[in-house]
This record gives sequence, C-alpha cells and structure tokens, in this order.
Amino acid sequence: MESADLRIFQIVAREGSVSRAAQQLGYVQSNVTARVRHLESELGTELFQRHNRGMTLSASGKLLLNYADKIVGLLDEAGKALSSKTEPAGPLMIGSTQTAAAVRLPKLLTAYYGHYPNVLLSLSTAPTAQLIEKVLRFELDGAFIGCECTHPELLAMPAFEEELVIASAASVLSLEEAMTKPIVTLGAGCTYRELLEQWLRANDLPQSVIMEFGTLEAIIGGVSAGLGISLLPQAVIAKQEAEGSLRAHPFPEPLRRMKTEFVIRKDSFVSSALRAFIEMLPEPGAS
Repeated sequence: MESADLRIFQIVAREGSVSRAAQQLGYVQSNVTARVRHLESELGTELFQRHNRGMTLSASGKLLLNYADKIVGLLDEAGKALSSKTEPAGPLMIGSTQTAAAVRLPKLLTAYYGHYPNVLLSLSTAPTAQLIEKVLRFELDGAFIGCECTHPELLAMPAFEEELVIASAASVLSLEEAMTKPIVTLGAGCTYRELLEQWLRANDLPQSVIMEFGTLEAIIGGVSAGLGISLLPQAVIAKQEAEGSLRAHPFPEPLRRMKTEFVIRKDSFVSSALRAFIEMLPEPGAS
C-alpha cells in the first residue's frame, strides 16, 4: 500500500467524485480511477459504492479513511519536523469561526505576518464542529473554536472571551419582544446557534423559525433589516449598534460569557511557525 494511493483515496473520499478529485490533484481522471482500483485490488475489498450521483464510501472505505487520515497526516508531520527551521517559515494553515475571523484575528494575523513574512499563512472559516474535525484530520495546523474543547486528542489554549448578546433590529425594544422573532443564524454546527436553542429549551420558550444564512455579513444585514434576531458576540455588532442600525439585548447569565480557544492536536509536530503563532496569542482574560 503506497502513500500516494492513500492520498488519492483521501481526496476521492472527500470529494465523492473521481472527476473532482482529479481536478484538485491535477491528474487525468483515468489515472485516479486506476489508482483507486489498484488499492481496492490490493486490499481485496470495494472502498466505494458507485452510483449515478457519484461515489460514497463503503464500510471498508470508511474504516480505511480513518487510517489514511492518520498515516498521511503523520507523513506530513514527519516532513515538517525534518525540514523545520529555527526561523519561522513555510505554510501555516489556521482555521477559525467566522465571528473570531471578523473581529479578533485581523490584528493578530497582521502582527504575525509583520514579524514573520516568510510564513505562508492561510485562514479558512467554518463552524466549530467542522474545525475540530479538520484539526483531527491534520488538514489544519490549529483552529479558533467557539467553545471549551474537551476532545481527548486536542490541546486547547484560551484565546479570547466574548460577551454574547441577542442582536435585533433597532426597532425591537426588549428581549421579550426579540424572542418572538425568527432566528437568523449560520448552519448546523454553529456554537451560537446551539447555545441559543439550548437556552430556549431550558426556559420552555417556543422554538422560533430558524433561517440559515451562509455568512456573518448576511446575518447582520438580515437582522438590521428586521428579518429576525441572532446570538452574536457584542464585539461583532459594536459598529452597527453605535450607528443605530442594531440593538443589543444582554444574554442572560450564566451563558453570557463564551470562551474562544485555539486548538491543536496533542501529538502534532509544533513547527517554528506554529510555535511563534501560539506565542502571539493574547494572554488569558485579554479582550
């Protein structure tokens, strides 16, 4: 079993399509198909269920993907360890929730790049649950997540603490009135959405209509226009609140404060670039 075949299998499994995997890898489609067939023949089992909508992993494929993530991840870690330099350089892949990326990270990333211009820094955003999975699969060097992390394979470091508020249109004068409005939120896996739904259930409040938007900007725009309400860090809407286009209603205790943590794999190699990034994280309690 060759590592190159495992890498190809990984991409096909993630994309659910040989053609999309071939495009991402820069290979001809027939080559990708041949390598997958070779791997299946070598292992003596079908790794995919093929149908007219693409390909889905078989039970054997799901099992192999777990091992492939670990094997390929460790090989990449070995490469980083052997090529690591004292001066931070090379790729550094960071993930973040949209809220942290919008408000907390611009200054941090600007300062980091100013100190270490040889680092190829990249930032991707996703809900907390997806970020955790990407760190576990070695797809990210680290990520800012919107909750306290308890996963046994991850090391968590405090980064920021946010004050949560219910954001509504300026015309909504009370929290009671706000809670009668639809909820405007990101998709499943959003920590703020889960926290708001948890609070509604705990207080026997009716579940409002939920509207899923794809970006933080769209949520703020929808709330400003009176479409509904959203649970967000106060810092995210501070500008709109000052301009009078939004109203912030304090979220009840004890859920008002939420920690943003930076997580990495416990067993990952900490490159000089990642170590320097961690050292620039704000001190606990800093805003």
